[in-house]
Amino acid sequence: MGGISIWQLLIIAVIVVLLFGTKKLRGIGSDLGSAVKGFKKAMAEDEEPAKKDADFEQKNLQQQKTESTADAKKDQEKV
Repeated sequence: MGGISIWQLLIIAVIVVLLFGTKKLRGIGSDLGSAVKGFKKAMAEDEEPAKKDADFEQKNLQQQKTESTADAKKDQEKV
């Protein structure tokens, strides 16, 4: 009722194979697979710099806290 049955999917698959041929479909499949593989690789590489940037910001904040504490101690010694 309203859904696509297995027979309808098989008919569509046969029509697609007849229109494009198996060689072209194989090429499209391999191109699609390599595109997905490249996308996953890029996503994995993109996460690493983000972690390094976050670590740098944390170290930078710690350094600023240390410098401000040292400045405060110098100001207290002057008074």
